[in-house]
Amino acid sequence: MTDHVDVLIVGAGLSGIGAAHHLQSAFPDRTYAILEARERIGGTWDLFRYPGVRSDSDMATLGYRFRPWTAAEAIADGPSILRYIRDTAADAGIDRRIRFGHKVIRAAWSSPEARWTVQVEHDGTTSELTCHFLYLCSGYYRYDQGYTPDFAGAEEFRGQIVHPQQWPADLDYAGKRVVVIGSGATAVTMVPAMAETAAHVTMLQRSPTYILSAPTEDVVATRLRALLGPRRAYAITRWKNVAISTLIYQLSQRRPEMMRKFIRTQTVKQLPEGYDVDTHFNPAYGPWDQRLCLVPDADLFRSLRAGDASVVTDHIDRFTPGGIRLASGAELPADIVVTATGLRLLALGAIELAVDGRTITPPETMAYKGMMLGGVPNFAFTIGYTNASWTLKADLVGEFVCRLLRHMDAHGYDHCTPWPDPAVTETPLLDFQAGYVLRALDQFPKAGSRAPWRLGMNYAQDVLTLRHGRIEDGVLRFTARSTAAAPPITGFAPDDRDPEQVTA
Repeated sequence: MTDHVDVLIVGAGLSGIGAAHHLQSAFPDRTYAILEARERIGGTWDLFRYPGVRSDSDMATLGYRFRPWTAAEAIADGPSILRYIRDTAADAGIDRRIRFGHKVIRAAWSSPEARWTVQVEHDGTTSELTCHFLYLCSGYYRYDQGYTPDFAGAEEFRGQIVHPQQWPADLDYAGKRVVVIGSGATAVTMVPAMAETAAHVTMLQRSPTYILSAPTEDVVATRLRALLGPRRAYAITRWKNVAISTLIYQLSQRRPEMMRKFIRTQTVKQLPEGYDVDTHFNPAYGPWDQRLCLVPDADLFRSLRAGDASVVTDHIDRFTPGGIRLASGAELPADIVVTATGLRLLALGAIELAVDGRTITPPETMAYKGMMLGGVPNFAFTIGYTNASWTLKADLVGEFVCRLLRHMDAHGYDHCTPWPDPAVTETPLLDFQAGYVLRALDQFPKAGSRAPWRLGMNYAQDVLTLRHGRIEDGVLRFTARSTAAAPPITGFAPDDRDPEQVTA
């Protein structure tokens, strides 16, 4: 096992495997390793094992740009996605570069040495390795626990309380009364899946969510594959789906009342006549102020029509021995309660960063193009879109990192640092109103009021910027020798600039 690699990738999930593929395709001779805290490939898609787990993005965009998704299902289940990730890693030999059970604790950059020293925990011991470039693909939430509110009386409940993130493999819910607390993507996935064998499943929500139905199979994609072959068909389908999702998002932002009416009309068509749509499926907020949920082949609505599931919109007063008492005074009987109440976000994998002996506090930094940190050299991270597939952005970040490394090779640079601009006003990194985001937003780096310090949420625009835009944009600063210190996090005065730094 070598102690030094050119590039160190943290995380062997969807983003990390994709990053490795981009890297070794662009630089076959460059050394790299992937550190994965868990014992298996897959990240989210290996962690979540709850009933019905699936994507809420179509696979033409959740799949990698470089590896066509060829299965008939456009909305895929979790095990299929996990196989896709593992097959990608195995076919490219990426799985041989992964060091499992290695959790990164700290990473310290040295400008004189032009390298990161990374502290890692493995089997109860701490070791170090070094790299020239550090690339975090660790996602943005905690794997060890999800978010569950403190419910009064929960200790009195005689049944079982389960969070989807820690789903027991032996949980038997057949013939049981189940209450799923929540109305997001996890809840709307679980309810119809559990309703197939449970006595009854109730989705208990504090407020409604916008939900749209989509066909499991993309007929256009299937026909294109037959006519053009998988690779060309995949590229066309990918852009088709990007265009559709972008149109829906832009209309939701610019014509919210029109989109609210459209979604309501589609929902009414899927539900029994006389159903109280405005109570249970008409949110108070505008479309796409929070993530819009996608259900394949209207499975949630089919469960409601069949009477196998129901929706209750109310607040929880307290748990009782036999179920949940609501603020309205009604009581929901339950044998099992599932708290599909969200994630706990985690900034940069909770890794402690330092640059030339100075501790980096993420909320005090500003994110360059949503993928690097101002004042932090040779460092990148992946955060996907909130309004589209995660992988669309992850692929672009991987491509940009490769372009950046190629540019540094061509010019003999060993440092690359986004140079902080104190004139740029801070804004939240994620402009998204979901509760799981708002609870932890103050732990994340900031975005800026203007490019390139904004986190883009438009894939087509990011393609132009990250895939085709200039590397030397006046903000990235490069150093040809390892003698110059990294810039201060808080910015710089013009006469403080190191003469050996090359302004891009």
